[in-house]
Amino acid sequence: MLMRLNPTLRSPKRRALSIVFVLMIVVGLLGPLIGHAQTAHVLVMEVEGIINPVKERFIARALEKSAADQAKLLVIELDTPGGLLGSTRKIVELLLESPVPVAVYVTPPGARAGSAGTFIAAAANFAVMAPGTNIGAASPVSATGDDLEETVASKATNDAAALIRSIAQERSRNEDKLEETVRQAASYTATEAVDHNVVDFIAEDLDDLLAQLEGREAETETGIRRVEVEGAEQRRFEKNVLEIFLEIISNPNMSFILLTIGGIGLIVELFSPGLIGPGVIGIICLLLAFLVLGNLPVNWIGVVFLALAIGLAALEVQVSGFGIFGIGAIVSFIISGILLFNKFGEVSPTMPEVSVSWWLIGGMAAALAAALLFVVITIRQSRRAVPEVSGPGLLGQTGVVVSDLAPRGLVRVGEETWTAISEDGNVVNAGETVIVAGVDGLILTVFRARDTEI
Repeated sequence: MLMRLNPTLRSPKRRALSIVFVLMIVVGLLGPLIGHAQTAHVLVMEVEGIINPVKERFIARALEKSAADQAKLLVIELDTPGGLLGSTRKIVELLLESPVPVAVYVTPPGARAGSAGTFIAAAANFAVMAPGTNIGAASPVSATGDDLEETVASKATNDAAALIRSIAQERSRNEDKLEETVRQAASYTATEAVDHNVVDFIAEDLDDLLAQLEGREAETETGIRRVEVEGAEQRRFEKNVLEIFLEIISNPNMSFILLTIGGIGLIVELFSPGLIGPGVIGIICLLLAFLVLGNLPVNWIGVVFLALAIGLAALEVQVSGFGIFGIGAIVSFIISGILLFNKFGEVSPTMPEVSVSWWLIGGMAAALAAALLFVVITIRQSRRAVPEVSGPGLLGQTGVVVSDLAPRGLVRVGEETWTAISEDGNVVNAGETVIVAGVDGLILTVFRARDTEI
């Protein structure tokens, strides 16, 4: 016999108590979050290094967070040599349209707001510098750091000058002195910047900055806001996992390494199909490399030279000795590293000099040369060690075409893969059986087996 439930368990009072209990749990879990969001606070973030789409995304998230949590102020601690003009423009737009007052603080001592950093600092409601910092030097330069020719620099200079003058007008800063940072590459110390009304004041540290901002007014997208940060909590806004990862790989040296590994991986997979591993690694590295290149001012001619270097290296492995292909591969590799981020003609007025380390180029070129020599020597020694598959012993043996002979391609004889040329110069398709007619170093001369049939 089934037992009946106690009627009291189904009573309205019991159900009401259950609902109250559940609501208490929900409030207990969400209460701290709600209270945390509404507590008077200042959001503080650190922006260091080249200004690129990663930094742009980071600042955009911070502005959204400060607005959503009703922060009293957003403080951007800035230390940058410059960055991409496109990202700089978007960050300037975000700062000018921010509903929350923003203070850009050039810190720590020894830091700078160079090139793109000048535009960002000028666009904030409050531009502040720590002692021992500097701001400016925003004029266009060539990839080597030299001044551009007058005809080349004119358009870039005028565009950058117009942008920084409009920012200065919007924020009531010294238009002429800010324009000088573009047209004359002027740079100012913290004291000079205050004297020229390029920035608002000097602050020893974050607490000093907040103390000096107390009671000041800022014009925001939603109207005039009075800064009231006395006793406000200071919250740090950090990069998320994706932004940290992109920051790690977003540098010229890393992109060069990724491109090289990616290209070599694909070449190995193409010449040794079925290994799978090199191909997968190569594709992943190339995808990451192109992701990095989107954050840097890449010269695609450098990428072409790198592809050429890898292709020549692959050809060198297939021919006899260390010859023209190997030398060409090393020369192309060095040229690719030099040109990868060197732009010719008009350049960004906000981007500092970006290049691949000479030490990295030299080291990887030496490693490439050593690897080519090792592979070639190993192949030659292994083939000489097996008489039946080397020299005269190969004559008359049959093999299978691995890649079309047009007229040069690859042929598999026994357990070895050789570079081969069709004897009559005609195309021999992959899969056809051929006979070795001659041996010249590591190159075979072959003809179709069916041509011998009667």
